[in-house]
Amino acid sequence: MTIPKYQLIKKDLKQQITSGIFENGDKFYTESELTELFKVSSITVIRALNDLEKEGFLVREQGRGTFVSRARKEKLVHFSDIELFPLSNDQVEVLSIKRGNQAKFLEKLNLPANSSYYCIERIRKNKNTPYIYHETYLPEQYVNPHYTELSYYNSIYQRFKSDYNIHMNEENFTETNEIKFPTPNEKAKKLQISLNEPTIFQIKVTKHKDTQQILEYVESYKKWDFYKIKLTSQNP
Repeated sequence: MTIPKYQLIKKDLKQQITSGIFENGDKFYTESELTELFKVSSITVIRALNDLEKEGFLVREQGRGTFVSRARKEKLVHFSDIELFPLSNDQVEVLSIKRGNQAKFLEKLNLPANSSYYCIERIRKNKNTPYIYHETYLPEQYVNPHYTELSYYNSIYQRFKSDYNIHMNEENFTETNEIKFPTPNEKAKKLQISLNEPTIFQIKVTKHKDTQQILEYVESYKKWDFYKIKLTSQNP
């Protein structure tokens, strides 16, 4: 079976990137340089470049050119949230559980307009000091409306496991973190901090790895002095 020319070019260019000929952020070959180098049409070159861009090896900027991605693949990067205190001191309080159907959150959960969700509002504390405020949005099907007390949802992941046989820590998720300053007034009150203190705003979306259904959409505000992360990388 003949391998398409663009795939051979892609393989060659990928090897140049991963071998260190190009460093992260370096300007890459132009399309004209590649057509001359490989003696092929511009269509073949563009197809190879498009694949490398999709796979995260290249970044193409209008008017500037093509660059090696600073976050290129070929290494596994592990993210860990470093706990700054013993987990035995951790406490969770469920503040409210409310059914809703706001368009904004239906869209986040990829639910139709006639659906509903539940928002579970929680505060996490360390020795009675609030340090994370969570708003967790769940599709209606994953909340038992007959819970007897709010504490039933102290651990949402335990509920997924016990009630629906879904192990959330094994499902796929994306998480983004950004600094919020000033902290929104309502959230600052929940965390018992002044408006002059920053917080880390985290958004987490978890999907079922088989069905791709969104299982949760979470917005969290974390006190800045309780936030520390570690990144490690290794070759796959």
